[in-house]
Amino acid sequence: MFYFRTRSLSAWLQNLLTSGYIISIMDTMIFIMSTILSIAFHEFGHAIAAASEGVEIEYVAIFVAVLFPGAFVALNYDQLQNLPLFSMLRIYCAGIWHNVMLCAVCVLMTLLLPVVLYPLYVSGDGLMVTGIPQTSPLSEYLSAHDVILSVDGLKITRTDEWIKILNQGTTTKSSSSEFLEGSQRYVATSSGKGYCVPDSWMDASKNLWQIRNELPCPDELIAFEKDTCNGSAISTEKTGRGSGSKEVEEKYCLIAKDVIKLRKCGNGWKRTEDDESSCACLEDEYCLVPVLTPGFSWIEVSYSKPYSLGCLQKGGNLSSSSHAANNDLGQNPCDGSFVYVGNLLSAAHSVRVSPYRPRWAFLLFIADIPYILENGLSSLLHASGALAVVNCLPVYFLDGEAILETSLSYGTWFSRRQQRNILKLCRFVWTVLSIIFLCHNTIVWIRIAN
Repeated sequence: MFYFRTRSLSAWLQNLLTSGYIISIMDTMIFIMSTILSIAFHEFGHAIAAASEGVEIEYVAIFVAVLFPGAFVALNYDQLQNLPLFSMLRIYCAGIWHNVMLCAVCVLMTLLLPVVLYPLYVSGDGLMVTGIPQTSPLSEYLSAHDVILSVDGLKITRTDEWIKILNQGTTTKSSSSEFLEGSQRYVATSSGKGYCVPDSWMDASKNLWQIRNELPCPDELIAFEKDTCNGSAISTEKTGRGSGSKEVEEKYCLIAKDVIKLRKCGNGWKRTEDDESSCACLEDEYCLVPVLTPGFSWIEVSYSKPYSLGCLQKGGNLSSSSHAANNDLGQNPCDGSFVYVGNLLSAAHSVRVSPYRPRWAFLLFIADIPYILENGLSSLLHASGALAVVNCLPVYFLDGEAILETSLSYGTWFSRRQQRNILKLCRFVWTVLSIIFLCHNTIVWIRIAN
């Protein structure tokens, strides 16, 4: 699998490290520590159960299987076999039981985390950026300790909302090869996110088209076209540069940071129930939607810089910034807004965000603690839960094998030979299924990383 699709391991790692996905040392340490703690708690359960039954512990071993750490507790085999079946089963199930209890503790601590962090941290008014690499497509707009307030006008307060909104806004990539030499394909977004643009802006854009005498807009401008306000996609294909003045006039090159200050129109905006905005514009305005290439999407992000020098000097706060209108953006040193056009999936995972932010600026040196606690508990919950599920399976060298063997000895329906045959069959089948499942998920993960 290291050479999956004829790509070497070094090429795969290079692609992973240079991608927009953020894999920091902090995240790696959280994953490693949660895995080690789950394994240690599992084996501690076996040791406690064995000691309570009077079974001698001979030694404790630690090993590494490929890239995953592991451990086991070696018990006195003769003393273990002389125990009643229920006592043996209790020892074998102790590790799984301790992992389940650890999961319950993680859930309880996660529910109590807002109460514990309340004296020093604020939550519920946005997502604070705790880390953003230079390779992130959002690094030119956001920086560390900025607070993301809303996406497409929707206020976000949880990390899962940030991922969900950006995933839902991702457009389907075109499967046909339209980008041929001498041709250009424009595909308007099917989301129907439009803006009421005045006639004067559109006239100025037409003059720009006539001056440039070519189809693509300059780098600092975005192409727009008229929307019928029904949310349907508009697709126009032109071959060559002389495609006719009528088709050219349907496109308008506008500055995105100026357009987002205008009134919104179209059915693609995710609005609240009390929002009475419609897709109708004034008589001297037209509803224009951005024209995007396949696989690209358009989102409007509002953010705040509560810890910047200008905002601190003004004494600004997020409670007022979160309700600020778009027409005043740029005048307030605490507020900002930008439009991102690109792959939303990579952008969503390239930024490390947290729903908690320090109450005071002098606490910024501990701004990462809520992220560490929140993600540490989540990682510990998943690692401990996965370890409990895996050890329930009757697979070679795992607890499930001994649990199944002891459980079969309880019943009187099968002879000793039948019990051995059932054990061998279940052990073989579940081991093969586990290997297939592991290989399948590894290949899927490599595909996503590439």
